[in-house]
Amino acid sequence: MYAITIPEPGGPEALVWTEVPDPVPGEGEVLVEVVASAVNRADVLQRQGFYNPPPGASPYPGLECSGRVAALGPGVSGWAVGDEVCALLAGGGYAEKVVVPAGQLLPVPEGLDLRQAAALPEVTCTVWSNVFMVAHLRPGETLLVHGGSSGIGTMAIQLAKSVGAKVAVTAGSKEKLERCAELGADVLINYREQDFVEEIRESTAGEGADVILDNMGAKYLDRNVQALALNGRLAIIGMQGGVKGELNINTLLRKQAAITATSLRARPLAEKTAIVAAVREHVWPLIASGHVRPVVDREIPMNDAAAAHQVLEDSGHIGKVLLVTS
Repeated sequence: MYAITIPEPGGPEALVWTEVPDPVPGEGEVLVEVVASAVNRADVLQRQGFYNPPPGASPYPGLECSGRVAALGPGVSGWAVGDEVCALLAGGGYAEKVVVPAGQLLPVPEGLDLRQAAALPEVTCTVWSNVFMVAHLRPGETLLVHGGSSGIGTMAIQLAKSVGAKVAVTAGSKEKLERCAELGADVLINYREQDFVEEIRESTAGEGADVILDNMGAKYLDRNVQALALNGRLAIIGMQGGVKGELNINTLLRKQAAITATSLRARPLAEKTAIVAAVREHVWPLIASGHVRPVVDREIPMNDAAAAHQVLEDSGHIGKVLLVTS
């Protein structure tokens, strides 16, 4: 098969489409012929040499895919060759074939085509696990999403609205904020022109956000805590703004707030299986009903993954950038 490899860390040009050995499914695994994958910030970090795959994972980038089941490993039940699926991966999505633990497979939701389904696994699992399973967002609460026009952000808006929460977002342009509003965002904050702490306080009568989903890390740490409501929960899922930040512990104590930080990729198989099962139970019906949809910015041939990475780094996209095999 062919796959995107990274012979040496570097810029987008470091991604090389080359022939590699076919993967073979082991106990409890399924071989999937890939139709599409999607680009995530973690893939960019891996290409740059900052985010190696966990032990035993494929060395190729790609944290999600869609395709058709090509073979079943020993001990797999509930799936058949030819099934159309999408999957959460620890790596290997930028390839013509990938091996997936059976517990990380999902059926293609009703109403979506096979390519579109590639935009779902990483964002749905990330949002559901952090916003709902960890931070326990409830109806009537306020969720602040940084990077509201990203793949994660566009999904977080829709899922939060589906449970009756109020949603505030930050983004860097009028166009991006308008798309967030179309998805249901109630409070639109241009981080280039507005202070999100002041805006969130004003929009919540001084109370603050009950839950914040943050992709920035260090740069926003102190201001995120300032923006939290009493008993607020800050869920950190990225470090685009650095890895080391200062925090006023007194503010955190006064607000009786909590900070969590998670990485989906390195979680144990049992945890990923539980998250995927929860997503299938709670999110898939919302997609099938049309209340929640993936937002796809564009599709790019997989052998031109360098161009897709450049799109992500330029930050001009809204939603997901897909890589397609044909």
